[in-house]
Amino acid sequence: MKTIIPLTALLLLSATATVLSAQTMTYASFMQNVKEKNIQYLAEKYNTDIAKATAEAAKVFPDPDLVLSAADNQERSLQMGYNFNAGLEYTLELGGKRKARIRLAKSEAELTAALVQDYFRNLQADAASAWFTALFQKELVEIKQSSCAQMFALARADSLRFTLGAIMEIDALQSKLEAGTLLNDLIQSEADLQNAVIQLHLLQGSEQLQSTDSLAGKLTFTKRTFLLPDLMETALNNRADLQAALKSAEVSRCNLQLSEANRAIDLGLSAGISYNAEVRNEIAPAPMFRSIGAGISVPLKFSNANKSEIRAGKLAVAQSEAACQAVEQQIRAEVLQAFNQYTAACRQAEQFDTARLTDAETVFRAKRYSYERGETSLLEVLAARRTCNDIRESHSQALLNCLTALVELEKASGIWDIE
Repeated sequence: MKTIIPLTALLLLSATATVLSAQTMTYASFMQNVKEKNIQYLAEKYNTDIAKATAEAAKVFPDPDLVLSAADNQERSLQMGYNFNAGLEYTLELGGKRKARIRLAKSEAELTAALVQDYFRNLQADAASAWFTALFQKELVEIKQSSCAQMFALARADSLRFTLGAIMEIDALQSKLEAGTLLNDLIQSEADLQNAVIQLHLLQGSEQLQSTDSLAGKLTFTKRTFLLPDLMETALNNRADLQAALKSAEVSRCNLQLSEANRAIDLGLSAGISYNAEVRNEIAPAPMFRSIGAGISVPLKFSNANKSEIRAGKLAVAQSEAACQAVEQQIRAEVLQAFNQYTAACRQAEQFDTARLTDAETVFRAKRYSYERGETSLLEVLAARRTCNDIRESHSQALLNCLTALVELEKASGIWDIE
């Protein structure tokens, strides 16, 4: 029984490992850091700026071409002179191509903004769920620390009682083994808590993933009443993924309009001036002269006979409209499922109350007191302890389920007011 003291020391070290902390992390500061410093979200936000820049680039007009040329008409041998040409060429777009490009780029920018907003909607919900999970792990550690301390105290007392001959050796061994088992569970729970805190640091873009920050607060839940029809209406009005689907359909229509505009001809305009030097050839002499010219070129759009691009554009529009209907149906299903899960979680949490938790603790202490007086067996004490721990852990799990269900319900409904 001499192993009790080292195990107790190990327990104390384990119990204090999670208490030592550099800072205390609060829910409000955590969510603010997620919004401002999450690296993946910051990377996604670049897409919005890129799309805006692309939309501005779509407003430019075609550039003119400067044409320069020179020719030597065998001046040295035949004295036919030189000529120099300078001109400008410009493509005049017809059919509203530039307007179609601007509309398309603007729609793509709005689509990108909706996708970034939907990314943040999911990130926000994931961050809140991760926070509540970390609080749950924190409470599990506290429950198991308390249970370990009680069992090690009982094992130490049993060691002394066995030495005095008050109990059998088997009871002392049983309490020692039970204390060791609880210590192993505590070590695993502390590792789970540390991993949960690492996930929080990752979500808020922290470089120090191994920070020992402690978490402020406990799992608390206040039941809220929601009306399913109102949630459905709010989701269909606010969900960013539905807005993205609608913008995607708009992009498809703009692509179709651009394809139709591209079928219109573009006129090629040109204007220039030529300088011809004096021709001193004896057979065909000619004076120096200048000439000014202008021209227009009209393409022959034989390719317009192929309407595959237009047909593909119309099919893309039909596909995007069908995708919008699918997203609407998916949203309705998600809201209904989240509402049902939230209702069930609330009903389960109602089965736990403060009196039940207090009664479980009272029963354990009474059993332990009776055991120390020799009025009950060790197995009854261990059973009471397990029951007490199970009730406390089940209560924490029920609170976590309620909070997670609330997060999913608000995420599905396109609202957010979890503070």
